Amino acid sequence: MVKADLQGYDTHGTFRLRQYVDRLRDGGTNPRPDIRVVKETPGTALVDGDNGLGHLPMLFATELAIKKARSRGIGWAGIRNGNHAGPAAIYVTLPVEHDMIGLYAAVGSANHVPPFGGMDLLLGTNPLAIAVPAGESPPFVLDMATTVAAVGKIKTLAQRGEMMPEGWMVGRDGKPLTDPARREEGLLLPIGGPKGYGLAMAIGLLAGTLNGAAFGSDVVDFTKDTKTATNTGQFIAAISVEAFAEVDTFKAQVDTVFKEMRESAPLPGHDPVRIPGEGRGAIKDDRETRGIPFHPNLVKTLNDIAGELQIAELAG
Repeated sequence: MVKADLQGYDTHGTFRLRQYVDRLRDGGTNPRPDIRVVKETPGTALVDGDNGLGHLPMLFATELAIKKARSRGIGWAGIRNGNHAGPAAIYVTLPVEHDMIGLYAAVGSANHVPPFGGMDLLLGTNPLAIAVPAGESPPFVLDMATTVAAVGKIKTLAQRGEMMPEGWMVGRDGKPLTDPARREEGLLLPIGGPKGYGLAMAIGLLAGTLNGAAFGSDVVDFTKDTKTATNTGQFIAAISVEAFAEVDTFKAQVDTVFKEMRESAPLPGHDPVRIPGEGRGAIKDDRETRGIPFHPNLVKTLNDIAGELQIAELAG
């Protein structure tokens, strides 16, 4: 969680502690999971997270995928009986450290999205992440929800008492919904309309159904229900660059592509072109030096948790 905050993923870091603690307290999450491989081939593995905190089986699966990619060129690990695991970028950047490409997707931890043209909430934000190593440049890191906005951003705005932009959600009357406190009344919109819906479906089938994990009406809202196992599904793949190309040559070519993108003339009124993931390093450096900024409402929540658990509050 701290690593997420350090890199600027505020909606998926310490902000989530309230949910994790509630589920541990109420029995919805197993505090001592037996994480194990239940099915395996030389290049693939199915990992059972035993309903532990999602970060634990995700790290286990990522390390296993990297190990398999070293000998097979690619390693793919699916997870069942997992839980919310924080930002996808944390996991896809681990293969990058081994000159590998990282690929991750997950079934969202609650359904907030209807199928395109429908009204029933049967899909989550179903995130997708890809990381690609570069040479002198920081790696390419795409970490995105298949919805216009991630639910964590909406919850963060609600906690801060701020409004949502139009286009994130609509009410059941089809009109824009901008009050994050009323998010339960509305429908979260997929990116690109039917294209985002199709992408969310594909991710659900690969990360959920293929692994024997929840998808569709089986998904448990891990915020509302703190007692039921979620059986969250994810997958992580590590792809060895060396299996396809000479590593240094590939990285140099990636740097060239980045340079071309950055040098593209910006449209009037737009900032210069950036590469996905660019800027996270600067955020990390700043926060490691000056500390992680917490909104006063988040500080209050964390101190409330500390009081409940009879541990020290955050220093003032």
